[in-house]
Amino acid sequence: MPKPPLLNHTEIDQSLALLNTDALAPWVVADGRLSRRYEFKSFIDAFGFMTQAAIACEVMCHHPRWVNVWNVVEIDLLTHRAGGITHLDFDLAGQMEPLAKKLLA
Repeated sequence: MPKPPLLNHTEIDQSLALLNTDALAPWVVADGRLSRRYEFKSFIDAFGFMTQAAIACEVMCHHPRWVNVWNVVEIDLLTHRAGGITHLDFDLAGQMEPLAKKLLA
């Protein structure tokens, strides 16, 4: 699979603005990663989100660094083979957001 191009600062800012238009809480860029923290009502909701998101990750062959502690899921996205943030990170975040919304509503 070819290495996707890194996004420049302007492209990252534009992509963040689009992604955060409908987000319940903002995605941010921190330490060179696209990051988001979800707080669900329960462990089951958090784990259910991760299970659904895992399918999207596998289909895209793009896997997050994520941590789950009880009802919280913290996600960091970075395209390792490109060495930074690419469109793949925003594409995956865009697929995760509606999955989380179903469980956060």
